Formats: sequence, C-alpha cells, structure tokens
Amino acid sequence: MADTTDRGKYQLPKKFFNTAGPAQEDIHYTLDPLRRVNYDEISLLIDQRKYFVLHAPRQTGKTTSLLAMVKKINDEGRYCCVYINVESAQVARNDVARGMQAILSELGQSMESTLGNPEPYGWTASILEKDGALKALATMLTRICVSSDRPLALFIDEIDSLIGDTLVSVLRQLRDGHVNRPKKFPISVILCGVRDIHDYRIHMSDGEIITGGSCFNVKAKSLRLGDFLQCEIRELYEQHTTATGQVFEEDVYPKVWELTHGQPWLVNALAYQMTSKMPEGRDRSRPITIDMTEEAANRLILERATHLDQLADKLREPRVRRVLAPMVAGKNWGSTEEPESDDLEYVIDLGLLRREGMERGRALVVSNAIYREVIPRELAAVMEDNLASRPTQPWYVNVDGTLDAAKLLREFQQFFRENSESWLERFDYKEAGFQLLLQAFLQRIVNGGGLIDREYALGSGRVDLLVRWRYPKDAPRREQREQRIVLELKTIRTKHDPEGAFAKGLEQTVRYADRSGADEAHLIVCDERPGRTWEEKICHRDERLGDRDVHVWGL
Repeated sequence: MADTTDRGKYQLPKKFFNTAGPAQEDIHYTLDPLRRVNYDEISLLIDQRKYFVLHAPRQTGKTTSLLAMVKKINDEGRYCCVYINVESAQVARNDVARGMQAILSELGQSMESTLGNPEPYGWTASILEKDGALKALATMLTRICVSSDRPLALFIDEIDSLIGDTLVSVLRQLRDGHVNRPKKFPISVILCGVRDIHDYRIHMSDGEIITGGSCFNVKAKSLRLGDFLQCEIRELYEQHTTATGQVFEEDVYPKVWELTHGQPWLVNALAYQMTSKMPEGRDRSRPITIDMTEEAANRLILERATHLDQLADKLREPRVRRVLAPMVAGKNWGSTEEPESDDLEYVIDLGLLRREGMERGRALVVSNAIYREVIPRELAAVMEDNLASRPTQPWYVNVDGTLDAAKLLREFQQFFRENSESWLERFDYKEAGFQLLLQAFLQRIVNGGGLIDREYALGSGRVDLLVRWRYPKDAPRREQREQRIVLELKTIRTKHDPEGAFAKGLEQTVRYADRSGADEAHLIVCDERPGRTWEEKICHRDERLGDRDVHVWGL
C-alpha cells in the first residue's frame, strides 16, 4: 500500500527528495550514506590512528555521511566520536581569538548533544584565558581525551571555510597534538571540506601564503566522496515509486544521468521539481516523463536555485576564469597556455569539471549538462537580458513550423557586425566573447520552446551546439517532430594555416552532426586575424564533405 496522505488525486508523500541540508531518513528518500564513503576503509584508518581528509564538491552528501559515521562509531562502542561544523568561525577571518572561541563552543555543544557530556562546554572561557587562542583547541582536546574512558575520534566539517590565520592555527594545533594520541589527543581526525588540504593556499594576515600541507603534514590519506552511480539514481527514484505508486518512465533515467552525471543535489532537485512542484507530477496517477525531466532542468536553471547560484558565483574567481575561459572559447592547446595544475584541481574539486577519456590525457569536461547550460548563460546574462527586451516575434520560424537556421544566422552576422565591438568588451571572459554572444543571441530559441545542448572540453578546439526544435508548436507532443541542427563554433586567431583550421572545422562539424543525427550542419568561423576587414570576414558558402552538406558562416 502506498505510503501517502490522500488529497484527492493529488497525494502528498510522507517522504520527499532532499534539496537542503543533511538528509533525514524519516522524511527524505535516501541512499545508505555509509556505502557512499566506504565505511570499512574509514574504520580501518581510524583503527590505525590516522589523520586524514574527506573532500567533495558542495551539496554532495558529505555532512550526511559524516553524521551517519558518527552514529555508527558511537553505537559500536570502541571509540567516542564527535562531529563539529566550524563554519561559524568563518566570520572571524584572521581574528584567531574570535575564531577559536566559536570552535571551542561548537565542540563543547557537540560533546553534550552527542555524548551527553556537558562539562567541556564550560571549559571554553578558562582555557582561552589561560592558554590563549593559539593553544586553546589543543588544550580542549587534551582535556576531553584525558577525561574520557574511550579514545576520541573527531570529525571536523567545513574546515576550508576558515580563513587565514584562524585556519593555520587550527591545522597546526592538530598537527602538534598528533604525537600525543590516543590518550591525550584524538586517536583520529577527519578534516572534511571541498578541497584536499594539500591544495590549500592560505593567505595570512601578514601577506604570507602558506600551503595546507606545510602546516598539516600528518595527513595519511585523502578520500573523495563520489557522485551517484546510474544504478543509485534508479534506486533512489524507485523509493518514490514504492511509496506512491508513481513510476518514472524508462527513458527518464538516462536523461537524468545526462543532465546530472550523478551530482547528488541535482539528482534530488530534478526529482523534487518533477514530483512535488510541477502540477502534473503531483498527480500520482501520471508517470514522470522525459519531457517533465527536461522542463524540470530548465526550471532549476531559470529559478537560479541556491546550488546553481553558488556555482555561478564561482565563475568570477580568477582561478576559475583561467581554466574555464579557454574552454568556453573552444581554444586548442597550443593556441593558449595550459592552465596551471593547481587551478585545474581547484575547479575539479569545486565540481565544475570532471575527467573523461580523451587524447593526451587532457580529459577535462564540464561535469554535467546542467552545468554546461548554466556556465555560458551566466557569463552572457547581461546580453541575454538586453536581447530579451527586444521584440520576440518568431521571424525565424517557417510557415510549416520548422526553424529557419539560415535566416537566424544571417541575422546574427549583421548583429555581430554592428554590436560586437561594444559587447565583447563587457564580458568578463573576453576571449570567449564570440561564443557567448552567439549563445545569448540563440537564447530566444530556448525561450521559444526549443532546446540547445552544449558541448565544450578543455583543449578541444571547438564549441558544439545542438539545437533541438519541436514542431508544429500547437500540436500535441506525441504528434510533434524534432528538428536537429548542429552549430560548430570555431575561431581563427593567427595567420598560420587558416585553411588547415577551416578543414579541421569541417571534419569536426560532420562528425558531430553524424553523432547527433542532425538534419542540418553549420560551421560558424570567427576570423580574429589582425587587419581583416568586415568585407573579408563576413561570408556564407556551402561545402560538402562525404555525404554531408555543411553551411559555412564567416564573421
């Protein structure tokens, strides 16, 4: 019998898909958090008295997993285990005294709530007064360990939210006390955050930059919390089916994988949109369809959900821009300097990029289709808003309802000629200005009910767009057809071998069109060679490669 509260044909489940904070099993559909972190390996590291790091991008389930481990360790009875979140000390920045007071208070409260020991909470003021902020945490931990009948395991969450002097002080106190474990210091410490600690570049108040590894050289191992597997997405969604009787159609699962690549917050947020926010999804007699999945993804993007808003904010960071700008611009290796490895690892740790098999090992792609959509839209947001204020009559739609891509691109050629100089300077990612300007121009297609699938990889030398347009618009979905149009974006920047770059662009366009099952293929080439006039750059001609016609547009 479905576990629901009946409200007519709309049924509110007793459980929901979680999109905020740690999962709670009584109200959220959840996967076993201990399975995701390999509890057996972590338990062994604790037995071996190791200090180690667990890291993963934001909103991937780190806190949920840590809390589950704390409960299991305490239930097993060999150790006492305490979880603290040190994010409240972030506002102290380089003020170590304020930061340490917040951390000690958090530790005392956790000792009381988790282990029923209120005594440490009362030690905070006296320890700070007697030993000072630079030794306070070590003193507190020593007193806890000495007074405990079991060794202490300490889990510190959001460690990388701390700033400057406060972060260095915490790491050094943990390092210095490491030799006194297990009787006078925690037997094991897990530091949990977005990044691996050896990648930290900590800016001290005196201007000195210290790496995390130098002030915490007792780290034995780094573990990374992975995303959901495809089978786990199905397992999670089927909990809703079991509870409500509402099924997800089979083609929903590969679509969710394409959109999220298993990113836990996105997986849950899509399901929450489909089952709790969309009216048709709240009708439990109706299955969840692939159309609803695509609509849910579009809603998340347009609503600027907190997760995606935080991601967009990261795009402004110089370290992120140095990696993503050549990617969004479709640059080849050799035409631009390869980003520093530390910057690459930082963007991977943020969850923006992932590694995927590709030639020469430079396998870095945007992590999922939703992020691929968010990044250029965010970078071109001002331009999109400007174009949205213009008349949106469907001048690019034929009488039969199909999209007239040639008409659209001719219009863009004129628009680019008239506006590019003023608009390209407004983009933060100036080297990707042409690609961003075109995608902002094409956004009217999405607003008109179409879809654009975007592909770009670091060092790939191109940006691929697949426009999907369903027609006729007023027909039922099952009676509509889908028009698929490939747009390959290339830039020529030097006088060296422009014909070779053009020929390679043709080959790439045909390969992508064949792989996408496209009805049309267009190669759009932006000529940035110095000294070229608009009359030399603006052109349109048709080419044929194999059995595929390619329409070439010059800018």
